[in-house]
Amino acid sequence: MPNIDSAIKRVRTSEKANELNNAKKSAMRTTIKKFEEAVAAGADNTEALLQDAFKAIDSAASKGLIHNNKASRDKSRLAKKLNK
Repeated sequence: MPNIDSAIKRVRTSEKANELNNAKKSAMRTTIKKFEEAVAAGADNTEALLQDAFKAIDSAASKGLIHNNKASRDKSRLAKKLNK
């Protein structure tokens, strides 16, 4: 644990940021899984779930949680699964 006050505060803020970032990435993964399960089951609401997944992926990319190329790759793969 750091001794300097500013370093102590930095540890606190980085822990809080890590929790928020992990929650955002987890939510993104959950929306992707929901879409993939719906496609596998042949559900009717796959296009709405695809839009939700795209929104979550774009949000994570804009916040810097995932790289822009990974976001594009994931979106492309999801769209390909829908069109199969």
